[in-house]
Amino acid sequence: MSFDADLTPYLKMPAGGDGARIGLFGGSFNPPHEGHLNLCDLALKRLELDQIWWMVTPGNPLKDVSDLPPLIDRIKLCEAIIDNPRIKVTAFEARHRLRYTADTVKLVKRLRPRQNFVWLMGADNLAGFHRWQNWRGIANLLPIAVIDRPGSTLAYRSARAAIALSRYRVDSDDAPMLATLPAPAWTFIHGPRSSLSSTMLRNRREVQKKS
Repeated sequence: MSFDADLTPYLKMPAGGDGARIGLFGGSFNPPHEGHLNLCDLALKRLELDQIWWMVTPGNPLKDVSDLPPLIDRIKLCEAIIDNPRIKVTAFEARHRLRYTADTVKLVKRLRPRQNFVWLMGADNLAGFHRWQNWRGIANLLPIAVIDRPGSTLAYRSARAAIALSRYRVDSDDAPMLATLPAPAWTFIHGPRSSLSSTMLRNRREVQKKS
């Protein structure tokens, strides 16, 4: 499988030493925005992570990708707004032809067994987590940190996955321990919330085109 030359540097997993505490943050990033950065800044501080990987996906199986911009374009947009050297942009999922988070997590655990990974998601994603392919398998493979999002604060109580995994919830005061805890383990992080979303920005862009 051939790739654009500009994409090549992003097809490998970022470097990281043994014992590194790394947050995995996946998405289409269409487009990336300040809310993504706010979420990651909060996760870096509260979980005491060494890095966060922005895994720019080829396409989300649960979303319409017919209008999705090329992968390299979304990567360049990510690089343009990131202002923290601990946030790394990667597209290794494209290299391995991965579309589902469960497969991504299995690969990361297999190739990087000496690093400590945490899956990061916004609280809005927790509400639909039970629809992800093999979501229980994901929860059993690595800890999960759910970051508060506007309108989704109560997801940690009402979401189907949250209820199913309730006995594995770790108090947010113990969030720094999460990366080294055996899965399943998850926590909900409260903090400053951004109302921005990629959907909102795309809709705003469409309105501007028509005006």
